[in-house]
Amino acid sequence: MRKFGLFVLAMILAVVVFAQPAYNKAVIGFYNVENLFDTIDDPNKNDEHFLPDGDYRWGSARYNAKLEALSKVISEMAALDGGLVVLGVSEIENEQVLQDLVATERLKPYHLSVCHHESPDRRGVDVAFLYDASRFKILSTRAFPTIVPNNPDFITRDQWLMTGILDATDTLDIVVNHWPSKSGGEQRSLPGRLAAGQLGRHIADSVLNSRPNAKFIYMGDLNDNPTSKCIMQEMGTKTKPEKLTSTDLYNPMWKLFRDGIGSYAYRDSWEMLDNIIISGGLVNAAPGTYKFRSAHIFRKDYMFTKTGSYMDYPYRTFAGGNYQGGYSDHLPVYIVLTK
Repeated sequence: MRKFGLFVLAMILAVVVFAQPAYNKAVIGFYNVENLFDTIDDPNKNDEHFLPDGDYRWGSARYNAKLEALSKVISEMAALDGGLVVLGVSEIENEQVLQDLVATERLKPYHLSVCHHESPDRRGVDVAFLYDASRFKILSTRAFPTIVPNNPDFITRDQWLMTGILDATDTLDIVVNHWPSKSGGEQRSLPGRLAAGQLGRHIADSVLNSRPNAKFIYMGDLNDNPTSKCIMQEMGTKTKPEKLTSTDLYNPMWKLFRDGIGSYAYRDSWEMLDNIIISGGLVNAAPGTYKFRSAHIFRKDYMFTKTGSYMDYPYRTFAGGNYQGGYSDHLPVYIVLTK
């Protein structure tokens, strides 16, 4: 009877083990979705243009078309080999627009959840995460405001840290953010991005000093190229994956940018404003755990303008104030993790 009981127990354990999906690859990305506003007036948001009677005539038809366009891109990212586990997003008005997005027919099969943070941004746009709750379990979240010395009136998006467990094995610390733009000129706006870079390094150090081999991911529209002072000096990013310490930060987007590839087109040149920066602990991860494998820009032919002055630029929703009915003025970026 004892042997029979052990046999039954072994069979039950085998069923439980084999019933769990065995993952060895994961996709983590970022997408600036270009002004995803709803059609409802919010007195606390600068959404006047994005109303049915606003300058952009932002009614239900255009809003739903925007959701369908974004859902096409994100559903194809979700179908990438390894599956889209976490997607950071920026330029969204509130949590509801993301709930509407994940409820679209294309995204319903992926059962994406929303982790949103309301930022004190003057434009009224936030950052957030979409994530596959069947594979990623949130442990904690925390917002970090960007403060510019000697400028108490400065306001921008918070940097939003989400810590969780991937596939019940690996702890990931992921920050999504949207740095201040270059509005008003690069030099005039530089203090905001310098402060954002300093804050990013502070967040990284707070995580890596407490857990030196932490798998830290910092992503977003940084409104700067990988070669900028704000990224390379203030955040201290490295450009090569060799000889990284566990507390070093590596920017794999630097190589793509060096090779002439970008995520945003401006004045007939490509820029890499959308960056994913990772810790040495993710590059040199222990065997049997997730580690960084590669970095990419998600590009499909339909995501580009075919005619006119913006030909070969990302096919955006608005260009020069005119409705285009496209996707976004940015291309998504992503990294692949493998065991």
